[in-house]
Amino acid sequence: MKTKRGVHPSKDIAGSKGSELGGKKIVLCITGSVAAYRAVDLARLLMRHRADVHAVMTESTAATLLHPEMMKWATGNDVVTKLTGNLEHITLADYGMSDLIIVYPCTANTLGKMAAGIDDTSVTSVLSVALGSKIPIIIAPAMHVAMYDNKFIQQNVDKLRMHVTLVEPSMEQGKAKVAEPDQVLGAAIAILSGGPLAGKRVLVTAGSTVEHIDPIRVITNTSSGKMGIAIAQEAGRMGATVTLVYGHGSEPANDRATRVSTSEEMHRTIVSELSSKKYDVAIMAAAVADFTPAKKSDKKIDTRAGRMELSLVATRKIIDEVKKKNKDTFLVAFKADYCVSDSVLIDKAYRKLRESGADIVVANDLGRKGSEAGSDKNQVFIVDKSKKVVHMPLESKATIARKLLEMIAKSINSQDN
Repeated sequence: MKTKRGVHPSKDIAGSKGSELGGKKIVLCITGSVAAYRAVDLARLLMRHRADVHAVMTESTAATLLHPEMMKWATGNDVVTKLTGNLEHITLADYGMSDLIIVYPCTANTLGKMAAGIDDTSVTSVLSVALGSKIPIIIAPAMHVAMYDNKFIQQNVDKLRMHVTLVEPSMEQGKAKVAEPDQVLGAAIAILSGGPLAGKRVLVTAGSTVEHIDPIRVITNTSSGKMGIAIAQEAGRMGATVTLVYGHGSEPANDRATRVSTSEEMHRTIVSELSSKKYDVAIMAAAVADFTPAKKSDKKIDTRAGRMELSLVATRKIIDEVKKKNKDTFLVAFKADYCVSDSVLIDKAYRKLRESGADIVVANDLGRKGSEAGSDKNQVFIVDKSKKVVHMPLESKATIARKLLEMIAKSINSQDN
């Protein structure tokens, strides 16, 4: 390949593996992890798919871990290591100035600063501006597993999930190792090409409902809402227009979520949504209470009587409304059980599929280690109409959500074609 006059020779590789990122300007932010050297491979991979890559490094990274000249060689562009009168953070991250920001690798320090809005390095200043200008951001963390498991760092991760795409590290030999470059490339292509669910409307339910005994006491369950929230977030990153109906749970939801409390409120909301909009996909991940008190007391019940009998009646099955309203909606049901065998779990999931008319059922066992109610991980069995079973072993709920949505996208896109 002949070098073009006036073009840095390192850009000769542009488009050699694809053109998915053609015309896209990507800012690659590199922080002080020993994995910083891997940014060279990522930059070159992005360029091979025709991206124009601009590197930003913290001063400490440039001084001790990766020389800026390496990144200039890799990208063919000048490298930012500190902010000057040229206002590099504005020229790279202001409205419309770039198409995507990638932090690779991202340290716990940068995660914390980003979550707190601190911008005291070239990288965090770029991120602060990008969050305001709504440029998409991908972060790929790297650190020791013990550090990644620190509850305060996980709080920062959870806070950022609402606003960025997180490419999870792999846990090996006590390290939360930064994701492979091709994983980040895939995330970048999904974001910048519109994603596999682009143009699709997706309805997601999440969390639990509460059923009142009296104005203070309720019947509920231990659902945290984490799985449904992860699905809603990942669907948005894949390009879908997402409607989230959220009951109770430990997870924060964005301001656009429709909040409900009781099963009746969720029923009314879902019926209203299905009646007023055409949804391509409905993912019913909420743990709706199966029973509600036959009669609710208007006053707080006095416990000094020492005994109370409570009569319960079954709640309406919200999932049964989906296919009635639109038979073409791809329906995803969830089936949770406790301490049963794989075969029993799969049989119960298939029975639910037949009863509800679902296209697939996601089954999980809350009695298994690592995937208890409220945990950050899950393992599931996905059962379809032909009783084909896909097992997803214990992974983060975000990873499970992404893989599930990839399966759904493949199925509905093949139907469209």
